[in-house]
Amino acid sequence: MIEPHAPAPPGSPPSWGGPGGSAASGGPEVPARLPVRPALGRFLVLAGVFVCAACGLVYELELVALASYLIGDSVTQASVVLSVMVFAMGLGSLAAKRLRRLAAAGFGALESVLALVGGSSAMVLYAVFAWTGGWGGLWADGPRVLLVAFSLVIGVLIGAEVPLLMELIQRVRRQDPGGAVADLFAADYVGALVGGLAFPFVLLPFLGQLTGALLTGTVNAVVGAALVLGLFRRDLTRRARWLLLTANAVVLSLLATATVLADDFERAARHAVYGQDVRVAVRTDVQEVVLTGDADGRPLHLFLDGRLRVSGSDERRYHEALVLPALSGPHARVLILGGGDGLAAREVLRHPGVRRVDVVGLDPALTGLARHDPGLSTLNEHAYGDARVHATTGDAFHRLRSTPSATYDVVISDLPDPGITASTKLYSQEFYGLLRRVLAPEGRLVVHAGPVSARPRDFWTVDATLRAAGLPAVAYRVGARDAGSAPGPDRTAAARRAPGDWGFLLAARTPPPLRLDPAAPRPHTVTPGSLARDARAASRTRIHGLPPSTLLHPRY
Repeated sequence: MIEPHAPAPPGSPPSWGGPGGSAASGGPEVPARLPVRPALGRFLVLAGVFVCAACGLVYELELVALASYLIGDSVTQASVVLSVMVFAMGLGSLAAKRLRRLAAAGFGALESVLALVGGSSAMVLYAVFAWTGGWGGLWADGPRVLLVAFSLVIGVLIGAEVPLLMELIQRVRRQDPGGAVADLFAADYVGALVGGLAFPFVLLPFLGQLTGALLTGTVNAVVGAALVLGLFRRDLTRRARWLLLTANAVVLSLLATATVLADDFERAARHAVYGQDVRVAVRTDVQEVVLTGDADGRPLHLFLDGRLRVSGSDERRYHEALVLPALSGPHARVLILGGGDGLAAREVLRHPGVRRVDVVGLDPALTGLARHDPGLSTLNEHAYGDARVHATTGDAFHRLRSTPSATYDVVISDLPDPGITASTKLYSQEFYGLLRRVLAPEGRLVVHAGPVSARPRDFWTVDATLRAAGLPAVAYRVGARDAGSAPGPDRTAAARRAPGDWGFLLAARTPPPLRLDPAAPRPHTVTPGSLARDARAASRTRIHGLPPSTLLHPRY
């Protein structure tokens, strides 16, 4: 049975969203004129709460994921997004008090704006990143400025949903405030759970960041419009209905157009980031892997999550500096952590006396490219085809805990910079304690510890952490030849993020000498003199008194 609609009390101000007031707004409670029974109407409102909560959490996670990819340091980005968004939700709830008399129309307009802003947020962030040179120049602080702006706007819109939905529930069927709040938040929290699980397990792996966000915005717009224009249409004026219908049609058209063009946009943005000669671009379960060059004389470049990891014209300087000093002592058994591209293994295999090389990587897809891609496998000289090389995929912590003591003569840590949060635990005192255990008594450990010139504090924190684990180290650095080349717009966004140098720490139970193995083949780039100069250059940046980094107190 549809409840009758009572006229507004004489003298009450008109409402843009329709006649009537509420007890909360100072007038008598006026039930909504529903096309369905109140019980079904209440269920549909709670279903709308469920969907809107799921979409809202997807927007949050999308911002965190994309910011971590574009900017790095996922802990900081998650903290910024979540704290700003929660603060903004409070502002939105306060602002929504003025719209409670216009609950239906206000909620419809709110969902249209939220769907457009949230759905397009990933595309806008990536577009600005790709076409402004990786946040350089005037956009030096652009990542966090834009991230905070989106978090603030989306948070305000999400926060304004709850008071308006509470008003709509109470207008469908009056119930005690405690029960209404319990029902509303139950639907909200369950929706957040579904959205939180859908993002990493469905949207991200199957649709990607751009299409996933656009589809979420589409669902948000459709559900918001259906709830208001379907269930509460009799509470809206004719003008309000047409305005909301037009606004949602425009939003859905924009989101649909962006979805259709998403692949073309991604290709264009990828070319802006990586250059025009992108040859391989795959999104694995672990990271985005991009290979460029290796054709028409262009050197091969390997990018992992947008960061240059291998430069074909410069990689030999990095890998010889990483590997050769560590192999100046016993080196029959070698463990490489990371190094899925096979280039560190290439340098190890050139040394006489190497009997076994274990490579432990996190991404099997990268290892597969290193085996089978013509350009990358040629660059690593088909290292994975050598019978001495044994590649496994898994967590380095778990692998070391199950490895017997004194297993390896040399351990090579060819991992991402310690400033990248995902690898922070692999630069901790606990991790180096495990490495010390698996090293033979005369064994050596070499660690890639990030750029010295750009992040000296992180570099020397690695040194302090090694010493705390009983592995005193000698520091050295190697400058990148490619750093600073092709300045200005000729450089891609990803190339601008390439390090200016690489810092290394050679560690052992007693301070090891920094030298080369005279019995090894002659290096292409490293000499004893250059190593001595590199060590002096690194020592001039030393920062004393830094505490070690631990799992419970990371310092990077």
